[in-house]
Amino acid sequence: MGEQPIFSTRAHVFQIDPNTKKNWVPTSKHAVTVSYFYDSTRNVYRIISLDGSKAIINSTITPNMTFTKTSQKFGQWADSRANTVYGLGFSSEHHLSKFAEKFQEFKEAARLAKEKSQEKMELTSTPSQESAGGDLQSPLTPESINGTDDERTPDVTQNSEPRAEPTQNALPFSHSSAISKHWEAELATLKGNNAKLTAALLESTANVKQWKQQLAAYQEEAERLHKRVTELECVSSQANAVHTHKTELNQTIQELEETLKEKEEEIERLKQEIDNARELQEQRDSLTQKLQISQKISCRVQQNDWDGDFRRKASGR
Repeated sequence: MGEQPIFSTRAHVFQIDPNTKKNWVPTSKHAVTVSYFYDSTRNVYRIISLDGSKAIINSTITPNMTFTKTSQKFGQWADSRANTVYGLGFSSEHHLSKFAEKFQEFKEAARLAKEKSQEKMELTSTPSQESAGGDLQSPLTPESINGTDDERTPDVTQNSEPRAEPTQNALPFSHSSAISKHWEAELATLKGNNAKLTAALLESTANVKQWKQQLAAYQEEAERLHKRVTELECVSSQANAVHTHKTELNQTIQELEETLKEKEEEIERLKQEIDNARELQEQRDSLTQKLQISQKISCRVQQNDWDGDFRRKASGR
């Protein structure tokens, strides 16, 4: 039947900041569906959550994972494969407890499935080791570049004089060609890396624009929440409710301020990446100059070879 959802709930999704490893970064603007999936074909359990068409959680449950409740409505777990820590904020303690129970249940199921799989492998497989040495490459010689005497020299009569082999001139030419190929490979690699970095910078620039829009929205939300706090403080008949709402709103404001700070740090990091891209551009220009010089040297050596062949032919006549 393939992979099917077996339990779903709704929560706010967060991920740990990869730079600070301390602050939480929200990956959803509002509460989204978080589901446990089971793949009967591979006997694998996964936690998946989508924000629109974007997968913000794709975590495979393993026996060594642990779900930790850090507050009455918040829990987290580390995913070593994704190299991150996921956090979920629930609307109630009941939803958090239910999710934690399912996590422990499916974690135990994953452990049992892994043990059964290992037992089957031990019964059906036998250890074997195979090693094969690589083919030895013949050394670079003038004969390997220009061919052997039989390949280069046509049939001649016994009275004709043997032609001299251009071994001394072929060595500098082959060395120059090897240098030229080396620089060409280096330049190709640098161009590829530069293209990848350019694409990453374009994507980062687009993300910066999106983050600026989010920052503006967060600021508006913060102002609205401040006004709401003021209004609630004016309602004396609901003092207890006002105090509760005020605490939650202040916490939300603090989270928004932390998010603003994190986005500013991200913008600084992107500026550093742009500077690194400029340094790579300078390295590429330097390699291009070296390649041009190598090509000129190769052309000069080849011209000398041609001139030598022409003089020998002329002297033979």
